[in-house]
Amino acid sequence: MTDAQGAQRALISAVRHFAADHLRDDAVCVALSGGADSSALTAAAVRAGLTVHAIVVDHGLQDGSADVAETAAATALGLGATAEIVAVRVAGPGGTEAAARDARYRALDEARRGRAVLLGHTLDDQAETVLLGLGRGSGARSLAGMRAWSAPWGRPLLGVRRAQTRAACEDWNLPVWDDPHNDDPRYTRVRVRSEVLPLLDDVLAGGVAHALARTAAQLSDDADALDAIAARAFTEATTARGLALDRLADLDAAVRTRVVRLWLQAIGVDSPRYRVVSTVDALVSGWHGQGPIAVGGDERSRLVVTRRDRELLAQRVNR
Repeated sequence: MTDAQGAQRALISAVRHFAADHLRDDAVCVALSGGADSSALTAAAVRAGLTVHAIVVDHGLQDGSADVAETAAATALGLGATAEIVAVRVAGPGGTEAAARDARYRALDEARRGRAVLLGHTLDDQAETVLLGLGRGSGARSLAGMRAWSAPWGRPLLGVRRAQTRAACEDWNLPVWDDPHNDDPRYTRVRVRSEVLPLLDDVLAGGVAHALARTAAQLSDDADALDAIAARAFTEATTARGLALDRLADLDAAVRTRVVRLWLQAIGVDSPRYRVVSTVDALVSGWHGQGPIAVGGDERSRLVVTRRDRELLAQRVNR
């Protein structure tokens, strides 16, 4: 068996195992960019017996993006899938990369029509995600990396190397588009991919990507268990006005901070940062009379959290 044939078998097997573990329906969507990972995933999904609808999102960020999208859609049709192209406008906070990601996921969610969406993230992507989370001081959930299944999003290739997707595309004679952004050192992830991981492999004598992926899998199991405990504690601690302190005081810190995070999300803080969670948690675990804590808001009012009458309370304060 050639390396390319082995890569094809690994891809098809990965999709089949994923479908058996997570899917109730053979009809799926694949997010197809035209790159090696998503093209190989599309081909493998068809060969694994799934009914595939490729969604090609045209971000319009580069000259010729419409042609790239047309080629990707034609490739999907040639494989036996159906396909559609969705053009999006990239705008919003957080920079181009974050805005493009948000626009892409919105478009995929609107186009999927109740079907699961398979994404082409590989083991290499997982390793990069873990390293980025580690470098940013993120918590266990972030270090756990990307989930294989978080409905409706599926990632069948988290155990497959990027080199395998490219080898499979070459042997299947699939055209591959190489996004120039993937080689642009202005993006942190690109430097992690091209500089940091190769250096770690050199210093640690190889196997770093696999080791990081194993770390992510183990942390994911731990985080899932803690999240389940925290969800029950959150239900028990929630009152008509806020959170009951007597229900929080005896919780382990790993559970209590998760409860605080859940509550902050419930009161309208979309993605509570570590600093906000830890400062609010100090109202429970390190109370010494501190005043209201700003956790969000808009141009009209601030959202603040206070400790009062043995509860954590949230209120809006006009600016």
